[in-house]
Amino acid sequence: MKNESKTLYIPLYGKACVSRKGIILNDPDAERIWQAEGFPLRGKAKSKWLAYYMGMRSAVFDRWAAEKMQQNPGAPVLHIGCGMDSRCNRLAHVRQDRLWYDIDFPDVIAERGKYYSESERYRMLPGDASHPEWLRQLPEADGAIVIMEGISMYLAPDALRALLSALRSRYAKLHLLMDCYTEFGAKASQYKNPINTVGVSRTYGMEKPRQLAEECGLRYLGEMPMAPQDMIDQLRGGERFFFRKVFAGGFAGKIYKLYAFEA
Repeated sequence: MKNESKTLYIPLYGKACVSRKGIILNDPDAERIWQAEGFPLRGKAKSKWLAYYMGMRSAVFDRWAAEKMQQNPGAPVLHIGCGMDSRCNRLAHVRQDRLWYDIDFPDVIAERGKYYSESERYRMLPGDASHPEWLRQLPEADGAIVIMEGISMYLAPDALRALLSALRSRYAKLHLLMDCYTEFGAKASQYKNPINTVGVSRTYGMEKPRQLAEECGLRYLGEMPMAPQDMIDQLRGGERFFFRKVFAGGFAGKIYKLYAFEA
């Protein structure tokens, strides 16, 4: 599995960790897969603070996706860079019979096949986000709900623009949620970043979401909180105080952003 693919084990561990604790995210699939895989994470990659952050990030994406599915009945969901995530199951009560596509590198999809099964309405599609020709394999639809969690920072600016432009060309109506490093965050990621433990040192940042949206034919809706207060409140006393100050404070916002777009 290539190094970019191995980064999937970091959020997988985080989701399994919070799920076992009974906070933030209920994810029995993450618990099961993590126990079976046992990938050796080291240092910050296995930090409980990062685990909490990964759990919150996924829960925020879940809330957003559930809301968009309720507002857009029948719109297919495209989870680009799905890793081993079980969002398709966590949101089964909202998803019901709509089409859902989990998309990632071929080696990741092969690994997913050990734990997930396709159905008439659920597909796992091998595809490189940097080369979105795989979009042509999807059936025609007026609109789509697009989840890009933990992937934009591995795409060079031109590749990110190409992907968003291809999505916009494919769908007249589009809802997109994407987390991004800032340029400062991308530079800082070269040092003491958990992804370094799986051999990734090159990441990309983005400072002008409104300009990116305009270049790709989208509308920029604004920034969303990565660590909502109600999720922070699920942590215990001292942990809650430390997490709020360090991971939900002003400095964290200088490194990492969550942006919503639509068309």
